[in-house]
Amino acid sequence: MLASQREAPKVSAGTSSLSVNNDPAALSTPVRTNSINDPHGPRQWHSNLIQLSGKNRALNEFSVERVGEEVKENLVMLHGYGAGLGFFYKNFEGLSQVPGWKIYALDMLGMGRSTRPPFKISAKDQAGKISEAENWFIDALEEWRILKKIDKFTLLGHSMGGYMATAYALKYPGHLNKLILASPVGIPEDPYATHAAMPEPSDSTLANEVTQDAEVDIVTNPTSGDNNNFLNRNGKDSKSSKPSDTPRRPLPGWFSYLWDANISPFSLVRWAGPLGPRLVSGWTSRRFSHLQTDESQALHIYAYSLFRQRGSGEYALPYILAPGAFARSPLIRRVHKLGRQTIPSTQPPQKEHGYPVLFMYGQHDWMDIAGGHAAVQACNEEKEKVLRSASKEEKELENGRAEVVIIQKAGHHLYLEGWEQFNEIMRKEMRATLKDIEKEKKILGSAKDN
Repeated sequence: MLASQREAPKVSAGTSSLSVNNDPAALSTPVRTNSINDPHGPRQWHSNLIQLSGKNRALNEFSVERVGEEVKENLVMLHGYGAGLGFFYKNFEGLSQVPGWKIYALDMLGMGRSTRPPFKISAKDQAGKISEAENWFIDALEEWRILKKIDKFTLLGHSMGGYMATAYALKYPGHLNKLILASPVGIPEDPYATHAAMPEPSDSTLANEVTQDAEVDIVTNPTSGDNNNFLNRNGKDSKSSKPSDTPRRPLPGWFSYLWDANISPFSLVRWAGPLGPRLVSGWTSRRFSHLQTDESQALHIYAYSLFRQRGSGEYALPYILAPGAFARSPLIRRVHKLGRQTIPSTQPPQKEHGYPVLFMYGQHDWMDIAGGHAAVQACNEEKEKVLRSASKEEKELENGRAEVVIIQKAGHHLYLEGWEQFNEIMRKEMRATLKDIEKEKKILGSAKDN
């Protein structure tokens, strides 16, 4: 049966039926709504596996597009560590309401339903190990961009996806119109993390961000009722622009041992056999308790199906983060370069003119919100520095902007726990991006005519 002959599912902003395809054998066949059952349609969506170069390298892709419209901009969404693109199910319908946009959600290489090639590190020095681990993910994203023939786009990353989105923007300048970091890991600096021992290349890594907020209750506060607390972070509603100067106390020896010995929570799920679902349910029941029963159950099944797969991308974690989720190469040292680099692919070489960088956190986030404020300050200071010596045309093209946004009544998974406000802010940013693109075209067109 053709996709157009199927009964199109009803679209709901709350449940986002756009993520459903009842025919697993036809995942690459677009499914379409119409203007009768979809007030924001017609729209179509489909899943696809995009083959990359090399052995066993492919990215799982889910896309939503508005039928009959010119695609003026693309939004690419990256999930957090150990998760998958399905966690964005509350966002696909709402974000695809904006005219002129096509939405892509990707499973990062070695995670979700993307292929899971062996993760190997050959570097011996710390900087080399970090670079290799980052490149393993971001080179795959760049290859995907080239295959899709997308020149510039808006990139959204959650948690570890936010870290990788930043690393991508820094390694491959000239391809972003906007960068949105949702509760990104790895911004603030922690002296212990930057000097902590790393796994040897043959050891290939460990634990996952997805379960850390549950683990912390055991590590630091067994009686706490705050499911979002993490390592005594004082993020919350903090408006401070300075990260804490107090070195983080090393975690209990057993926790650090498990981290560096590659005893991954995913491994525990795999080893548990028939008890695996029960292990996962401890996290899913806590994290998704606010959802309707059918949604919570579906996410539990989805999470378990991901966690039990062969280990691959998860083994990058201890090369990126020290025990305690502080980056070995903190982003606070690098964020000022966002939108300020030379674009090597242009002849003659041109420099970026800045682009908006949005840091989003949940009101009850365990990520260090103060780190986000410090990153904003670093970006804005760099902008002021650049503008002091900029030409008239460069000043006209300047588009740098950085800010922190708080999603009310949400924690680390703000896109899910506070999806309505998150979607509204995203739609606002998406509309603003289209205006920025048109403004840039006019300025460049005027300069060319002169």
